[in-house]
Amino acid sequence: MKCVKVPLRQLNDTRIKLMESGKMNIEYRIKTEDGFGYIPVNENVEGHEIVCMELEAMKRVPHSFAEILKDELTEDEIETLRTSFDTIGDIIILEIPDSLYDKRFEIGKAAHDFTKRRSVYMKKSAVKGTTRVRDLEFLAGVDDSVTIHKEHGARLKLDVREMYFSPRLATERKRVMESVSDGEKILDMFCGIGPFPIVIAKNKTADITAVDINGEAIRYLNENINLNKLKGSIKTYAGDIAEVSKQFNCKFDRIIMNLPGLAYTFLDLAVELIEDGGIINYYEFSDSYEQGEKRLKEACEKKNKDVEIVNTRKVKSTSPGEWHIAIDGKVTEKQ
Repeated sequence: MKCVKVPLRQLNDTRIKLMESGKMNIEYRIKTEDGFGYIPVNENVEGHEIVCMELEAMKRVPHSFAEILKDELTEDEIETLRTSFDTIGDIIILEIPDSLYDKRFEIGKAAHDFTKRRSVYMKKSAVKGTTRVRDLEFLAGVDDSVTIHKEHGARLKLDVREMYFSPRLATERKRVMESVSDGEKILDMFCGIGPFPIVIAKNKTADITAVDINGEAIRYLNENINLNKLKGSIKTYAGDIAEVSKQFNCKFDRIIMNLPGLAYTFLDLAVELIEDGGIINYYEFSDSYEQGEKRLKEACEKKNKDVEIVNTRKVKSTSPGEWHIAIDGKVTEKQ
């Protein structure tokens, strides 16, 4: 390899000048030896000593897994491919359009090579059913769908094939946790593997009741309770909240309702279970806050209660024009 030979004290200044002039060969590493630096160049450089040296080739790092696919896909196909993905622990979950389904394994391998994660899956369905699971297809790496995801200092073990979990709600979970006061009695009506309860109980001395109809999710939540050092306490129930709630002999200072597709059907129950002055963290899919606010107010009216909307926010986009939205309502008895 053709190189410019310079004393080490001149190495950095010379390197910068050669890069700016486009004469430096950036495909190879600079070498230092016996007080001299050897800078790879594409041509002879006037005013410098030129020597030949064996140099180590640079490892080129792609900026996206789509870049790795440039020899496998056309430019139009790369444009179609969604290059964002969910990372859950050491698992990658891709969303691949139907038009590229035949090339899913090439895409999966590229994602595996780029991210260096253990396993790559692709979504084969939307989240469905009362247990909120989606079909996944294994693409690359090791076909092991159990992982431990770390979030805000908490460890969350789950099987991505058996239960729903969104790493994109991490900011929302932290926001709710920070709004909790020590000593609160909290009900999570649709807890899944327990990301809300675990993150809250790790940071606050809250007394949390966690319910989910997916028995496998509750099994993992029980494991997660043991995986983490918690300040608060969590009591778990597997079953339909409408039935499980019949066992409760108290009301709650806060109720979390993160089941955006169906949470509105449980608002009457939540209003019944909320303590006077308590907060309902309500979630739904919508293009605005108007529908959710109306539902929350109507549910309170039925129970002769008032609700003050204390916060609204868009948690994440779900489709063009539609959002996963959050509405926080403070519920009080009518005077």
